[in-house]
Amino acid sequence: MSGIPVADDVLDADVAVLPLAEVATALGTSANKVRQMLRDGQLIAVRRDGDLWVPAAFLVKDGVVKGLAGTITVLADSGFSRTEMLRWLFAADDTLPGHTPVNALRTSHGTEVKRRAQAMAF
Repeated sequence: MSGIPVADDVLDADVAVLPLAEVATALGTSANKVRQMLRDGQLIAVRRDGDLWVPAAFLVKDGVVKGLAGTITVLADSGFSRTEMLRWLFAADDTLPGHTPVNALRTSHGTEVKRRAQAMAF
């Protein structure tokens, strides 16, 4: 697990998280593939009690939320750490549909989320 970038656990207590095994089941893949997705920046995990957990909001019925990986890439290219990315994705923003960037992604507003992420680089 040492090669997997992990964010500090900055999530509110009411944010649902899933262990890697449940993420793998939800995605219909192996835990090793989920670990690779974390290494590749397609997902972000936090460490709790020695285990890795992924926010449930990153998943939808048919896979990973559309636009999440691209948003993570934009934020990484802007110099954000995994912790800063996680904090931003779950930060309240009443000007966004869904009131947080992650909820805006979940409601098909990825273009607006990525535009805002790109604007933060400047």
